[in-house]
Amino acid sequence: MFSSQKIKIDKDLYERAKAYAAAKKYPSVDDFIARLIERELNTEVQEDDPEVVKRLQGLGYIE
Repeated sequence: MFSSQKIKIDKDLYERAKAYAAAKKYPSVDDFIARLIERELNTEVQEDDPEVVKRLQGLGYIE
């Protein structure tokens, strides 16, 4: 599932993510971070959905 590519992350942020991942029973901090990225990317895709745009326009959030 994971490649050998690495990303840089602040040590304190990594430690917080590691503690949270353990508390929420993720198998690893890598799994937790991958899930966050997937969720964020899916959110971005949904924002481009014409139905979502129409609803946001109807609510007055966008023109």
